[in-house]
Amino acid sequence: MAKVLKWVAVLLAGGALLVAAVAMALQSWLHSDDFRARVERQGSAALGVPLQFGRLSIDLWPLPAVAADDVVLQTLPVLSVGRVEARPVWAALLAGRLEIATLVVRKAVLPQMAISALGAAMQKKAKGRGTRPRPVEESGSAPLVLPRRAVFEDITWVDDKGQRITVGAEAHLGDDGLLEQATFKIVHGRLAGTHGTVRRQGEQWPVRIDIGGGHIAGALRLQAGRPGMQVLSGQLTTENVEVAELTAPGRPLTGKLQAQSSVRAEFREPGQIADVLTTDTRFTVRDAVVQGIDLQKAVQTVGLSRGGITHLDLLAGQVHTRGKAVQLTNLVATSGALSATGNVAISASKSLNGRVNVDMTNTRGALGVPLVVGGTLDSPSVTLTRGAMVGAALGTLVLPGAGTAAGASTGDRIGQSLRGWFGGR
Repeated sequence: MAKVLKWVAVLLAGGALLVAAVAMALQSWLHSDDFRARVERQGSAALGVPLQFGRLSIDLWPLPAVAADDVVLQTLPVLSVGRVEARPVWAALLAGRLEIATLVVRKAVLPQMAISALGAAMQKKAKGRGTRPRPVEESGSAPLVLPRRAVFEDITWVDDKGQRITVGAEAHLGDDGLLEQATFKIVHGRLAGTHGTVRRQGEQWPVRIDIGGGHIAGALRLQAGRPGMQVLSGQLTTENVEVAELTAPGRPLTGKLQAQSSVRAEFREPGQIADVLTTDTRFTVRDAVVQGIDLQKAVQTVGLSRGGITHLDLLAGQVHTRGKAVQLTNLVATSGALSATGNVAISASKSLNGRVNVDMTNTRGALGVPLVVGGTLDSPSVTLTRGAMVGAALGTLVLPGAGTAAGASTGDRIGQSLRGWFGGR
């Protein structure tokens, strides 16, 4: 028995030495300039932008893994990743199948401009080859290998204005390749402290996100769409979320948000979701404060007032989004003797374009002024419509003050009737 154990120990030691020797040989090969240069050339050709590695290695501790350090994509600005580790399923690898048990990505800096540039480079490369994206079964290429578990640590996204959000996240996939569960937390930058979970339950994925002192909760579904397409849809409820937390560092609006939202995206590739996602939301904001506009003074000065704030008892309406474009409709705002209704569009660049009708009751009676909304989300402005400008001028000649506002309202109605003569708004 002792002899058997001795031989077992010798075999185990020999196996360990063999593995160590192979690992050392692979390390030497991976560290060679020729191998790294070849990988960089192939990666650059596939992505359409120069790719550089600081170091490639095979790690045996704490778990066997293939790793790449100091990965840089030479976009403008550069996209960098401190470390990428891929831990394969060794039993599958020995059987001739590539399966990744865990993918770990650490210390990445992902500027939105770099992501856009990378996407444009890859599209240009595909067009240059005269190819179009095709399903795997049509293309005949090897299927995409997805990790069973993905860990993201210290991942920083930089928006077009240079504002940063740093997040940590973890996701697990099921045997069918679909998400089983995921968690995330924003640790630095805008929305710091926000955290959320997604966990699969049958054919749907319940979602909960804690943000701004409140939460967003609901469920998402993924179904087959048109040939080659998938449809992501769901219903979400927002409860007691501070609006200013969603727009930080700017504070164009404060107050507690309640909302019911439906979301939908039909896509071929997951990377398309952000561009094709549409949402429809009915919302109310309690104790709202609008920064940058004093609607009461805007009425009294027929749109000449700039700056200030407006306190509202209630702000309600509907929001429709597609990609980065936002359309606000059926807006209703009330505050004592002041009420306002209107529609406003917010472009991808956050510029405003719309119309608001403001009514105010005082000792002189009811005054109503139609205002054109312009400027940007951070610096809004209101001016009279063209028809209202003519009416305000005539009203001022007859009776300054009250006549100015009354004339603006009458002039706007005339302007609406003669829109073809006045032109525009």
